[in-house]
Amino acid sequence: MTPAVVLGIDTPIGLAIVRSLGRHGVPVTGIARGMAAPGLSSRYLREGLLRADDAQGTLEQLESLSRRLGPACLFAISEGDIALLNRHRDRLAGYRLMFPDARRMDAVLDKHRTYAAARAAGVPVPRTVQPATLDDAAAAAPELRYPVVLKWAEPNEAGILLRRAGLELDKTRYCHDANELLAYLRRFEPVGRYPMIQEYCAGYGLGQFFLVKDGVAHAVFQHRRLHEWPPEGGVSTLCESVGLEHHAALRERSLALLRELDWEGIAMVEYRYDPQRGEAALMEINGRFWGSLPLACHAGVDFPWLAYCLLGNGAAQPQPAYRAGMRCRFMIPETKRLARLLFQPGAVADRQLAFSRGRELLGYLADFLRPSMRYYLFTWSDPAPFLRDLWHVVRR
Repeated sequence: MTPAVVLGIDTPIGLAIVRSLGRHGVPVTGIARGMAAPGLSSRYLREGLLRADDAQGTLEQLESLSRRLGPACLFAISEGDIALLNRHRDRLAGYRLMFPDARRMDAVLDKHRTYAAARAAGVPVPRTVQPATLDDAAAAAPELRYPVVLKWAEPNEAGILLRRAGLELDKTRYCHDANELLAYLRRFEPVGRYPMIQEYCAGYGLGQFFLVKDGVAHAVFQHRRLHEWPPEGGVSTLCESVGLEHHAALRERSLALLRELDWEGIAMVEYRYDPQRGEAALMEINGRFWGSLPLACHAGVDFPWLAYCLLGNGAAQPQPAYRAGMRCRFMIPETKRLARLLFQPGAVADRQLAFSRGRELLGYLADFLRPSMRYYLFTWSDPAPFLRDLWHVVRR
């Protein structure tokens, strides 16, 4: 079988890709940033390597692997690595690249372009203001419905500018009135760049996932976020698969949005869904393998293998049936979430959220006994990555 190289086996995403391909007999070479990477212990990894110290060394490492392996499929996990590899596609001619090109990635990383495409495709978006100056924000502030959520339209580019100015980038920031909003935005005056201001959307995270080629969805999956870290929104720590009989109309609009963006490959279209009103609002598109990928694989939609077949070898597979109601949790951030709710509930930035400490603790413990529960790292068939991760956590 065509070999595969996975750049980034330090996370549950990279590990899920290794397991998905390895279970189907694909010889997988994984590249890790350090010895703590759980993917290095997977039984499905043919060869594990430590990554070179810099970008140039990483490219040379991939070129050397290409000469040794011959034609191979190259998977990259992080947006930073995808951007690096896209800048040097000419040096990766021996690989079949399992990630979108720079034009498509730039379109989904820029939220202004994403939202413009969403409006054209009939996808609902939250009310958003992009101030060019502090005066713009001051003029808009009295008209907004609070709380509001602040996000950067281009977080990678903004992160570079803010670091140079000695400022920290908050992925999301909640402001509960106009005074709090303007006080927060003033810190960015020296940079001259400001985050987007979005009106708060109630509900929970709903993810719709696609493998697209030539405008056709060859695999579809969806899940609901039950818990996140931090609790007000971030990494999914507990999620549940949702059957395709739900949200069918929204899914069609999601696919229309991807077609509007001329998308090819893997994508996650993420919404905030309010079950009381039956309304959804687009948050973002992830143009890469997403953090909760282990849930899709456990439920029966083996996206890495399906992408390998379709994009790597031109062999489309039928849409797999999958199990609805399957749950999956990421134990370390899930435990951090529980600790925050038990001991620091006042630190939760979203004041709209209400938690019962007793219910949270009982739910955390009861989920160990839930038959439908699976885990981001631990599997009975491949336990060593979990044990490796646990050992390094204890050491730290």
